[in-house]
Amino acid sequence: MADRFYTNAGCTLVALNPFKPIPQLYSSELMREYHAAPQPQKLKPHVFTVGEQTYRNVKSLIEPVNQSIVVSGESGAGKTWTSRCLMKFYAVVAPSPASWETHKIAERIEQRILNSNPVMEAFGNACTLRNNNSSRFGKFIQLQLNRAQQMTGAAVQTYLLEKTRVACQASSERNFHIFYQICKGASEDERLQWHLPEGAAFSWLPNPERSLEEDCFEVTREAMLHLGIDTPTQNNIFKVLAGLLHLGNIQFAASEDEAQPCQPMDDAKCSVRTAALLLGLPEDVLLETVQIRTIRAGRQQQVFRKPCPQTECDTRRDCLAKLIYSRLFDWLVSVINSSICADTDSWTTFIGLLDVYGFESFPDNSLEQLCINYANEKLQQHFVAHYLRAQQEEYAVEGLEWSFVNYQDNQACLDLIEGSPISICSLINEECRLNRPSSAAQLQTRIETALAGSPCLGHNKLSREPSFIVVHYAGPVRYHTAGLVEKNKDPVPPELTSLLQQSQDSLLMGLFPTNPKEKTQKEPSGQSRAPVLTVVSKFKASLEQLLQVLHSTTPHYIRCIKPNSQGQAQTFLQEEVLSQLEACGLVETIHISAAGFPIRISHQNFLERYKLLRRLRPHTSSGPHSPYPAKGLPEWCPHSEEATLEPLIQDILHTLPVLTQAAATPGDSAEAMPAPMHCGRTKVFITDSMLELLECGRTQVLEQCARCIQGGWRRHRHREQERQRRAAMLIQAAIRSWLTRKHIQRLHAAATVIKHAWQKWRIRMAYLAAKELDGVEEKHFSQAPCSLSTSPLQTRFLEAIIRLWPLGLVLANTAMGVGSFQRKLVVWACLQLPRSSPRSYTVQTAQQDQAGVTSIRALPQGSIKFHCRKSPLRYADICPEPSPYSITGFNQILLERHRLIHM
Repeated sequence: MADRFYTNAGCTLVALNPFKPIPQLYSSELMREYHAAPQPQKLKPHVFTVGEQTYRNVKSLIEPVNQSIVVSGESGAGKTWTSRCLMKFYAVVAPSPASWETHKIAERIEQRILNSNPVMEAFGNACTLRNNNSSRFGKFIQLQLNRAQQMTGAAVQTYLLEKTRVACQASSERNFHIFYQICKGASEDERLQWHLPEGAAFSWLPNPERSLEEDCFEVTREAMLHLGIDTPTQNNIFKVLAGLLHLGNIQFAASEDEAQPCQPMDDAKCSVRTAALLLGLPEDVLLETVQIRTIRAGRQQQVFRKPCPQTECDTRRDCLAKLIYSRLFDWLVSVINSSICADTDSWTTFIGLLDVYGFESFPDNSLEQLCINYANEKLQQHFVAHYLRAQQEEYAVEGLEWSFVNYQDNQACLDLIEGSPISICSLINEECRLNRPSSAAQLQTRIETALAGSPCLGHNKLSREPSFIVVHYAGPVRYHTAGLVEKNKDPVPPELTSLLQQSQDSLLMGLFPTNPKEKTQKEPSGQSRAPVLTVVSKFKASLEQLLQVLHSTTPHYIRCIKPNSQGQAQTFLQEEVLSQLEACGLVETIHISAAGFPIRISHQNFLERYKLLRRLRPHTSSGPHSPYPAKGLPEWCPHSEEATLEPLIQDILHTLPVLTQAAATPGDSAEAMPAPMHCGRTKVFITDSMLELLECGRTQVLEQCARCIQGGWRRHRHREQERQRRAAMLIQAAIRSWLTRKHIQRLHAAATVIKHAWQKWRIRMAYLAAKELDGVEEKHFSQAPCSLSTSPLQTRFLEAIIRLWPLGLVLANTAMGVGSFQRKLVVWACLQLPRSSPRSYTVQTAQQDQAGVTSIRALPQGSIKFHCRKSPLRYADICPEPSPYSITGFNQILLERHRLIHM
């Protein structure tokens, strides 16, 4: 309900099929997030976590370097989708080379690898009862990486294509997707060319009205084009497939005379003509090859021609279709490999994706289901050997006293299927070598008699049809013995191969070349005839080769689970899911993970990661159990011997009580806690909870160290900033001192100019006053020659006028800024007149007639102010800028000397 479809169970990722599209769960941004994460395992479980882990393992170059991912599960559980997501992930996160040319090459390879999916699914997948896109073949995709972990190519290996589906489909199931794609997606011209009219019925094309998401013809054509299959070759392929559909409509009528061949029915004659035309075969030769069987007998290899009964005619027709389709599928795989495979010298490591058919159990199970379930048994054994059994054996080797968990071992089932000297496979192969018709009842009797002691062989006495039951790890399956031997022989009559070698079609000529050497080798020669290579033998050999590859790699497991059998979203059936978990071996995995120590770390790696936990120990805890004092614990050297490593590990283990007490809740008791860690001979075994506790302690120490580093850095930065600030202040003070000194020098120069101008003006005014007084004095004496004596008041007034004439004249004649009465007071004050009778004196001022010194304009209105601060330098704290107050007064009064000079 929360749209979470991934979880972990031990070393296995469990993937639940959501049965609905969730684009945001597989976006490129999410891929890059998992790729860039320092620890992807700390993110939510996802298929990208497995992909990133395998990619980092390849980069770390720890043996074994090559990786493999086994994607398993029942049909419809989502194995194909999971493999597709992994391929997209590697195509997105694999870094591309720096140069533009190689970058384009890498992009082309990645695109071709992704384009191989729709082609393989169209030709190898089909709709079954359990899955709309069920893989009817197994494939192992080898993603090839160079030394720089860049994807340089890929290779595809297939296993056991279910080619019988071409001619035989179970009820409510469909043929391969490609047949429905060409019938639904072909244009009008292509329909005329391939003889596929609208509404045409084909016996090998059941349920054509059912539309699926996989019926996308244009996607397949575009993917084939990217793989290097041009449009004419594609049209040739689709023409051959249309010929197979018409070949399936050829129905034969039973012949009354055994010496006469069976003739096709009336409505099938047109199908014979159309099939021969599309396959490029002569019509009469095609019909004759299907109707008549050629027999070679005797030492002289005499040839006999025997008409086939109706059932054999149908079998030969089906065999012809299966032969063509299997060769075409193998040719497509070779084309894909030639398009995406890199040279052997250009890649060094690989990541393998194994997508095989899941465990199957139908009402009618034959050789195909036996091989599929046999492959799942082998893969389950590989999983058991790698994880379950390897864990227990490793515990014993490392000296752990641990009670082993019983797990389900499927070795008995494998002995029943492939064991030596007698097994089901050996008995079926022996039936194929006997020169007599095989009997289903007789084969059942032989199997039940020869393998009666096997615990995995069951019996169904109520069944009317000959069959036997095999108890697989996933459950019992009943196999019918009828037709089992014939399918194992997979007989291809030589006349059918010769017929296809006569084809005029360019594609079939390439699939069936004329090679006399192959003819002579396949022709039997009396007693020297080689044993027939059966289907079971070929499948067993390819499976053994696959397991050798898996054993040489580091395996990773993804178990795909179906939440329900109906394919409905938001529907979770617990019983069905539990049965699948048991069948996949996940229940045993969980048991061992819970009861044992699923995490194993070597001594050196453990010390490298957790040696800093010794900082958590109290300084007074250097007791008898600690091999080192609290002060100065020795650092671990990478070249230390095992005898030195163990005391260091024990020193780390002494910090566990501190971590446990810090993480314990008040309700927990120390006695109830199991032993969370064990130090083996070469490895340290810990549980998931203990790993989390160690990581928390490590994080705590790192945080403490980070805080110390941050504190020291901040102190250092503060001191540096303070030193820089003081240096800047000194520089600024020096600059201010220099500027102020210059400013004061300018002020001194201006004051000198003012002083000189004032002195000149005072001298001139004194000269003018003296000259004027001389004129007044002469006039006064001329008007009163008889009064030679004056009063003391007059004498003092005259002395004041002579002494302060310039200033009094200035203040008395000021026209602006001072009132009349104020001017009089100023004159009286300047002339030092008696205060008793100010009205007895009259002062005449010049208000209208402005002449002489009346150019003086105003009284002082302000003063110069300096705001000084303390500084070790002279003039350092004096602002060199001018004061906001206007400078007036004597500067303004006295600097106007121009007019005075020209008076």
